[in-house]
Amino acid sequence: MQFEQQHDFRALVDQYPRAIMIATKEPRITYVNRMFRFVTGYQSNEVMGESPSVLSAGLHAPEFYQAMWRSLAGDGRWEGLVWNRKKSGEIYPQWLSIYPMEYEGRQAYVGMFMDMGERAGADERLASLAYYDPLTELPNRSLFQEFLEARVSQHSRGEVGFAVLFIDLDFFKSVNDLHGHDCGDGVLKQAAMCIQSVVREGDVVARLSGDEFAVIVELAGHDDLNEVCQRMNQALRAPMIVAHREYFLSASIGASVYPAHGESGAELLQKADRAMYAAKLAGRACYRVYSEADDEQGRREQQLAEALTTSLKTSQDEFHVVYQPQYDLETGRAVGMEALLRWHHPELGSVSPADFVPLAERRGQIHEMTQRLVRGILADLRDAPSSLPGEFRLAINISARQITDARLGPAISPLFSRIRELGWLLEIEITETHIMHLSSQCLDTLRAFQNQGVVIAIDDFGTGYSSLAYLQNLPVQVLKIDRQFIGGLGKENRDSRIVAAILGIAEALELEVVAEGIETDAQYQELRELECQRGQGFLMARPQPWQQARMTIIDPYQ
Repeated sequence: MQFEQQHDFRALVDQYPRAIMIATKEPRITYVNRMFRFVTGYQSNEVMGESPSVLSAGLHAPEFYQAMWRSLAGDGRWEGLVWNRKKSGEIYPQWLSIYPMEYEGRQAYVGMFMDMGERAGADERLASLAYYDPLTELPNRSLFQEFLEARVSQHSRGEVGFAVLFIDLDFFKSVNDLHGHDCGDGVLKQAAMCIQSVVREGDVVARLSGDEFAVIVELAGHDDLNEVCQRMNQALRAPMIVAHREYFLSASIGASVYPAHGESGAELLQKADRAMYAAKLAGRACYRVYSEADDEQGRREQQLAEALTTSLKTSQDEFHVVYQPQYDLETGRAVGMEALLRWHHPELGSVSPADFVPLAERRGQIHEMTQRLVRGILADLRDAPSSLPGEFRLAINISARQITDARLGPAISPLFSRIRELGWLLEIEITETHIMHLSSQCLDTLRAFQNQGVVIAIDDFGTGYSSLAYLQNLPVQVLKIDRQFIGGLGKENRDSRIVAAILGIAEALELEVVAEGIETDAQYQELRELECQRGQGFLMARPQPWQQARMTIIDPYQ
């Protein structure tokens, strides 16, 4: 960078929207512009001839500056976050770019910077887009990593301890999928304000990407971390109001502590991320501090996720369908069956659906799984019996996230056609927790399916928060009582009263009921006495391959 005319140079840089300082190699400050004076509070005569260290906050280790000079010597430039001090004594984050140049016939360096805490003017806001998230106005991932590395440097000089929190909103994707991105953006802004309200003024909050946030939390004592995580979980359980509508979410939080869990910013953030996944695996809406045991579990999930992605793309023969018959509890005859996808990996063995189905939902692969399920059923139904007593039903599980997916209709259409050819009915099951949060658009989609002859069922009924007012307006014909209530039947406990109450609700709303997880004769008999119509469970039949299920539904007494 070289300027032939000093007058032209000064006219250009004095009006530049970022602070500029020029220093010689000694180093000594030889020029500052108008924005420098505005940002730092120093007048020109107060810094001319001084070393640039007059601005230093004293928070960076010598190694930080050594790396800066190495970059200048090797790459011809340096750019990054620096903590400096204003004339008032205020310490502030500064995004600094340094370049070598020739100035007034001498070798010099020009530093251009902006106050990352203020971003006051329009031009500064424009420049800050590279470092701040425009939706929440929080630092983005790049700037947060700079903050974190700077904080590590501070602590190496004997400062107080700190922790890194990695926050992931639970079920946020459902908000975008079911209610649209405008609502999702509103929820993210509410979440950002909620997080900021919990931490102290000196703590740093950032939005890393999507629904992921991070915080640098200063710790004064051993109990501080647990307290702030508990407050954060509690705050994020509160309803978030967007466009006069309440959205109920929660958050999974992971934490790592310097220096116990890492001595670099990257390592601390990575381990906080792993701890967050441990919180997800623990059931969400909770927090976990990093531990080696949880890390091992997280690596297991990562291994499982990579294997699932590969298998869905390349290994169709690893997936197969099993069928669990459903029975009329009065007559003992098979009146339907539930089709379930199973996965057997050549190295991992048989993977539980409780592991791979939620994983597929979190990673956006649930549609591919539905496609595998439909293909498997169609292959099996080539030799299906075409004459069965009553309205025989085939039930499949559908994720709520798929309801607004335009691919769902074409995916199940061939199955629907085959079911009608057989004179059967197709039943779609959606869990109660998810169906209670469906938008009006999603409910219209379900009504369209219903009008085509598809039966809609609420799965795991009793585990969510259904209100009778909402339930009676849903396009639903079947309630499936969750197995946790069936397990207590035949004993002296309140499960009998709960099941009786559900049956009463179903009767009032003219809905059918299916009891899941029947495993003992006592449970079966009590369900008959309570006049529950249908049921399924290991007592009558376990999930089984098609050829075995085919014989079961033709002759249940074989």
